Amino acid sequence: MAYDVHRLAPPHRDRAVDALRAFAILGVVLGHWLVTALVADTGDSPRRTLRTASPLQHMPYLAPISWAFQTLAVFFLVGGHVATSGYVSARARGTTYGQWLRARLSRLFKPVAAVLALWTVAAAALILAGADLGTVRTLVKLALSPLWFLLVFAALTAATPLLTRLSPLWPLAVVLHVDLLRFGLGAPSWLGWLNLPAGWLVPYTLGAAWTRGELGSRRAGWILLTGGTAATVGLVAWAGYPASMVGVPGAAVSNLNPPTLAAVTFGLAQCGLALLLRARLRRAMRRPLAWAAVALVNLSAMTIFLWHQTALMGTTATGLLAGRLPGLHTVPDGAGWVLARLAWLPVFALVLTVCWVAFRGYEQGHRRAGRRSSRVVRVHRQGSSAAPGRPPHA
Repeated sequence: MAYDVHRLAPPHRDRAVDALRAFAILGVVLGHWLVTALVADTGDSPRRTLRTASPLQHMPYLAPISWAFQTLAVFFLVGGHVATSGYVSARARGTTYGQWLRARLSRLFKPVAAVLALWTVAAAALILAGADLGTVRTLVKLALSPLWFLLVFAALTAATPLLTRLSPLWPLAVVLHVDLLRFGLGAPSWLGWLNLPAGWLVPYTLGAAWTRGELGSRRAGWILLTGGTAATVGLVAWAGYPASMVGVPGAAVSNLNPPTLAAVTFGLAQCGLALLLRARLRRAMRRPLAWAAVALVNLSAMTIFLWHQTALMGTTATGLLAGRLPGLHTVPDGAGWVLARLAWLPVFALVLTVCWVAFRGYEQGHRRAGRRSSRVVRVHRQGSSAAPGRPPHA
């Protein structure tokens, strides 16, 4: 299988793009599984309630975990690059904007219907079974939380023709001024939501600059990495921004909800590192097994992203039948919880695999397993060096 997937990629394909997208998706998944905790109450009531918590609340020294796994900026970088290059190619082929946009958005939103349907049924069943309403609300909110990302990504995708030439400095300036008004001049907190599109526009327009060939040199990567790192350190050390790059329950300020200037400068550093790693990733993707794993993640990127919280929620809710389990329902306040949570990761992965098997068809559409396999075998037998098809870009 690894050999066949390896052969399916066209010779001109930049496999570093696929590798970066796969790492970004898996980083978000692992980050959520590591820092999202659902604590069960210790009362005698048969109806246990669940409340959200985070190990970063009790162990702030674990903030570097969020630096490693908050990888959304890389996803928007790759998304901007793929969308702008795809749009230019589509226009050259005579494809209209409407046709191009429908094709891209259908790949994003087809898997959403299954998630919404399952959690509608699950929420109704839990309520009818007498579950605590607060618990049901917590589970549904966390399970559907990935949808905010899709809405922002879809909006930026729709605006791609307007963004192909936009400098990243413009949305960066918006974020800077919004934070200055919020934190420096006492403006209303709701103003921060302007940073939701502006903050993610920064890496998205960096992807457009990548398409234009403006980020081809290693110098560009080093400027983004060092400049973004220095700015982030300064904002955290001297401007009072949180060290965690993800939201922490109970914290006065979240770097992610909505994005702050620190989150954006941190994303610039991540994008710089991603650009510097392109050559190494291209070499690594020449290995059939490595490329097969990356191609598989890319083929199911939206399914993995949309269902990973469901895997966590489902495991947590089901585990309540056995009582309060360490690392699953206990307060995340020490090393014991961390070790127990690490032991739960394979279980989460197994449940996510079940979700992937059940719902991947909603993302891959007409590419049925049988037809895809037969095409792979045909390519293998013919010894063709070019592919009749390509894995979809998110």
